[in-house]
Formats: sequence, C-alpha cells, structure tokens
Amino acid sequence: MPTKIDPSDTLVLFVDLQAGIADKPLTNPYGDLQKGVTALSKLAKMFELPVIVSALRGQDGSDAQIMPEIGQALGSYLVHYRTTADSFENEAIKAAIEATGRKTILISGAITEIAVQMPTLSGTALGYRVFVVVEAVGGFSPRTEEAAFHRILQAGATTTSVTALSLEIAGDFRQPKGRQAMAILSEIMGG
Repeated sequence: MPTKIDPSDTLVLFVDLQAGIADKPLTNPYGDLQKGVTALSKLAKMFELPVIVSALRGQDGSDAQIMPEIGQALGSYLVHYRTTADSFENEAIKAAIEATGRKTILISGAITEIAVQMPTLSGTALGYRVFVVVEAVGGFSPRTEEAAFHRILQAGATTTSVTALSLEIAGDFRQPKGRQAMAILSEIMGG
C-alpha cells in the first residue's frame, strides 16, 4: 500500500465545522482551527480534490452556519445533513464519497472524539485510506482527544498535518502549484 498521498486519489471530508460546535472551546483554539481549515480548503481547490461537507441541522431544523473559510476558498458547495455521529451512516454522504471514485480521505472537523473519529473508523473499515488532518480538527479535551487519536491509529487510519500535506502534494517548488502550496504553508505558519 502506498504511504504518500496522491492528490488524484484524494478527497476532503469536512465535518461539523459549524457555529455552535467548531467555535466552542476546543483543544485546537478557534483561530488555529480557522487557519488549518483555510489551508486545507485552499489545497483542495488548488489540487481539485473533491470536497464533501457534512453537518448537523440546528435543534429547530435550521441550516448550519458553516465556517466561512471553506466557502471563501472553494466557492459554492453542497452541505450534506445527517442525524448520526458517523457521516458514513448517511446514505447521501456515503454515496457522494463513493461517487468520487477516490480511495484516500482527508478528514477535518469538530469534534475529534465524535464527528471525526466515527467516519474515520467506518471509512477505514470500508477500505479507504483515511488521514485526520490535525491542524484542522478540534476535540473536547486533550485527554478524550488523545483517546480518539489512539483508537483512530489502532484502526489503521493515520494522522497528518496541513504543513506536511502541503509540501507532500506540492511536488516541485519551482512549478506554479508548488509555489502556491509554499504560500499556503507560509500562511498557516503565520508568515
């Protein structure tokens, strides 16, 4: 099995990056989460990675207010609503993932222990290569997030960072996409 991420076989799953969840006090402060999500969104746009956004409706049935950074980078996108913790338990989301024909999933979301962990476990069990992008997730507490990461790794999924991902898929830094990826890396590093 290949160890590197191939952009032509990769999609991004954003989960519960919405008001009322992602903006709660998390293990990854909101400003840092925004940077990670922005960088991942820009990489998805640049490398033409299919993006699937999964969210929960409000208790009153209202639409989720998704982090604006995703739309700023991608433009318009469809939000798939679910009623379970696991995005793979929603047939429309599972079908959207399958329709891409891609077998590598990068997951970003809140809360790591629930909305990130559950589809990571299911995706891995279904034969996908799943990578949790650590700058683009946030958990309830360091202790419970650590337990989630341990379970994720035990199941055969992997963690990665936007930092490593941007350089890994950038290719030659002399080429336009390589230079753009370097610029995204510079943004996330704050310089």
